[in-house]
Amino acid sequence: MDGSTAGDGDGTVGGSAAGDAGGEEQTRPEARLERAVRAAEQALIEFEIAVETFRVEVENFSRLHHQKLGPMYSRLDELDAQIAEARAASTGDPEDVRKAKEARARVMPMPGIEELFHDWLDSDGLSPEASAMLTDQPVRPPQRVRPSDEARKLYRELVRKAHPDLAQDDTERARRDEFISRVNAAYGRGDEPLLRELSEEWAAGPVAEEWRPSRSEELYARLEWLAQRKELLALVARDLEESAIGAMLKIAPDDPDRLLEEIAEQLLAQVSEREAELAGLLGSGA
Repeated sequence: MDGSTAGDGDGTVGGSAAGDAGGEEQTRPEARLERAVRAAEQALIEFEIAVETFRVEVENFSRLHHQKLGPMYSRLDELDAQIAEARAASTGDPEDVRKAKEARARVMPMPGIEELFHDWLDSDGLSPEASAMLTDQPVRPPQRVRPSDEARKLYRELVRKAHPDLAQDDTERARRDEFISRVNAAYGRGDEPLLRELSEEWAAGPVAEEWRPSRSEELYARLEWLAQRKELLALVARDLEESAIGAMLKIAPDDPDRLLEEIAEQLLAQVSEREAELAGLLGSGA
């Protein structure tokens, strides 16, 4: 009877102690803060991935926009200057002369027509690519640096695994900072093979220490820093979305190349109109 009584007592006491320990783990403030910090860290990383992905898309679209359309805008500026100069020479009006000088001041030195329009125009007129585009025929895709879907996937995986915000000490943070800077550079160039190499490098590297609970004050400070970081990223995201290129990219996020083609068509039409206007002015002045 004594053994049975002792066993029952031990079982009751042991069960109560386990239940109290579990309840304490669930209710202690540090545990709730730890869960909040982990959730905030993951949310911030996902937000950073989204912002950085959009930043790269805006940067690459801006580069492609400048490469393909910049020469057309320059050509239009040159034609506007020539039209203003022809009009001023014809009328001799001081106001026309002033406008001609202002138009000429806006023009950068003009390269040759082949260099100016690259793949769009050559000495014989429209290039095959431009002609195909205007007649709805298949067009050779423009040179792009936008990352592939696989590169995007690799980039997201690497950032989620190696993000500096997951470091537990300064040494680990420095290692992650250096690694992520290489990841970002490779992603910005759309270098899928290098991203694969970086993925293998990280997998073979030292394993990050398991996250350990911190004191309540440190966790509160961590949450505050995460909130401030998210506010800064929100400002960056807003600036990107409100930029001219960002706004253009949002018009056709799934097919930005087609948007460039449509703008190119409009610019080519404007070039033709300006050239006809200039020819008319020069012909009438002859």
